[in-house]
Amino acid sequence: MSAEGAGPAEADGMRALLVTGAVGVGKTTVADAIGDELEERGIPGAVLDLDWLRRSWPSPAGDRFNSRVELANLRAVCAVYRGTGARVLVAAGVFEEVGARADYEEAFGCPLTVVRLRAPRDLVRSRLRRRHERDPEALAWHLARFDELSAILEVARVEDAAVDAAEDPRVSARRVLAAARI
Repeated sequence: MSAEGAGPAEADGMRALLVTGAVGVGKTTVADAIGDELEERGIPGAVLDLDWLRRSWPSPAGDRFNSRVELANLRAVCAVYRGTGARVLVAAGVFEEVGARADYEEAFGCPLTVVRLRAPRDLVRSRLRRRHERDPEALAWHLARFDELSAILEVARVEDAAVDAAEDPRVSARRVLAAARI
């Protein structure tokens, strides 16, 4: 898009970065580490966890994961962050269909890059067991959801790039930033 036809966020170089992947791969941890990297580089930004933007109940009929609530909240929060001078908006979250991309980009209010974070199944299952050791129902749901979501994302290919998670979140953050060309 030419600078004349670009929206304000695109013309001024503002970017959004969505770290996506199945449950337990480290999206939120890596998004936080990306925020630290950007701060050290002197790049104004903000980090969001999309799970928190959709956490409400009950879910409306036909919207199992509160996606409409998430998008409405994302739109509002990103407007505030853009108004405070954020240049890079980083989010951890999931959308499962390529068709949803335009909705997310509109909600961010600037061009969106999606990077999928991958981690070995055994590692993720171990993390989930530790995370939900006192809640067998939640553990069972998350273990099943990891497999379900991994399969969905493998077919959907919503990402612009994919990176393998490293043991150190800062290494993963640098990999994601490099993949997103930030």
